[in-house]
Amino acid sequence: MGKKTEELPRLSVESSMKEFVSGFEGPEKSPLRSAGDLGDALNAKVAEILTKAAERCVANGRSTVRPCDL
Repeated sequence: MGKKTEELPRLSVESSMKEFVSGFEGPEKSPLRSAGDLGDALNAKVAEILTKAAERCVANGRSTVRPCDL
């Protein structure tokens, strides 16, 4: 039913993710940095959330995924 991780399209914009994370201060009052594999992990998590939302949508007899499915 769902897609395998290697088949997933890029569901998040890595530059935006890095910019968002850098907006937080670390323990030394410097911006937080993003690990190289954080973008892949975020993409997998977004795919997981959307898969569950799509399954809930179908289970409720709809063909439109809504915010309430999240």
